[in-house]
Amino acid sequence: MTDLVKQWIREDIRSLAAYHVPDPGDMIKLDAMENPYLWPESMKQQWLSQLADIPVNRYPDPSAATLTSRIEQVMNVPEGMSTILGNGSDELIQIICMALSKQDAKSDSVVMAPEPTFVMYQMIARFTNMVYQGIPLDQDFQLDMPAMIKAIETHWPAVIFLAYPNNPTGNLFSEQDIRSIIEMAPGLVVVDEAYHAFAGHSFMPMLSEYDNLLVMRTVSKMGLAGLRLGMLSGRPEWINEFDKVRLPYNINVLTQFSAEFALQHDDILQQQTAQICADRTILKDALSGMDSVTQYPSAANFILFKVDNMSSEAIFSALKQSGILIKRLADTSGPLANCLRVTVGSAEENQAFIESLGKILS
Repeated sequence: MTDLVKQWIREDIRSLAAYHVPDPGDMIKLDAMENPYLWPESMKQQWLSQLADIPVNRYPDPSAATLTSRIEQVMNVPEGMSTILGNGSDELIQIICMALSKQDAKSDSVVMAPEPTFVMYQMIARFTNMVYQGIPLDQDFQLDMPAMIKAIETHWPAVIFLAYPNNPTGNLFSEQDIRSIIEMAPGLVVVDEAYHAFAGHSFMPMLSEYDNLLVMRTVSKMGLAGLRLGMLSGRPEWINEFDKVRLPYNINVLTQFSAEFALQHDDILQQQTAQICADRTILKDALSGMDSVTQYPSAANFILFKVDNMSSEAIFSALKQSGILIKRLADTSGPLANCLRVTVGSAEENQAFIESLGKILS
């Protein structure tokens, strides 16, 4: 059997490890940047009563036209731009790479991104036979513009992904730096605004300024992570080509209905977002009061930090023993060495985290 697998599965795929998601069990889950809040009971009951009439025996609308229109309205997509929906942002990244991969070309198709960043840019580039070029951020986790400019001139990337705010660092890059990259890029620039709700700034209004700019978002961080719904907006000429690669019926009927219903109650989602932003400030202040903790600026719903006199593995394990799951960054060297990432949870969850961390450090 092993020989048969080696014969038919690509060697680069066999060398990869599957994306691992730990089982949280009964722990307080602060590792995945999820919104900790459920819907109000009245909203939940209204959703359930309408859910019973969804025709699950029928295929969904293949274009998800009603949901697309609603999400464009809520997300303030500029007039004249188009939007394609994906089964999470991951599928949209895959669609972009599939459409841009030129395996018969004389030179490789290149995916570029500053690092550290969202791991799926690199993974999907490899899945789709593209070449990935990561460009290290500077010591403040900002774009190293001389390095970016040189890399763009050298590698002539088909697409550059810029997470804004960046994951896992949490910070916003300079707007002028991003504009400079868009203006000099030979191919597409995708600004990934997965955490836009918490950031207070967006490149969505700038879509009409640039022919090669796309903006990607997800509703996951708005409390709808279980629906797996992402959006990609930009000029129709790009979106029409990507739509040819999208699998039919990629947004199932339950997701289409539930997302549209949730977005009709956008005021509730915005209230939850405002609460998370307020709790982020409280969490930042609490971490600032711990002498051995270094935290980094965040415009997202998580905070990157490290403890000066303890290993990240020791902190991670001790928190896990106390019933709290956060994210330990795997890097053993470089700017993320010894770093951990904690999601902003509910007030009670944040307090439990701070109290447990305080005991560990005492």
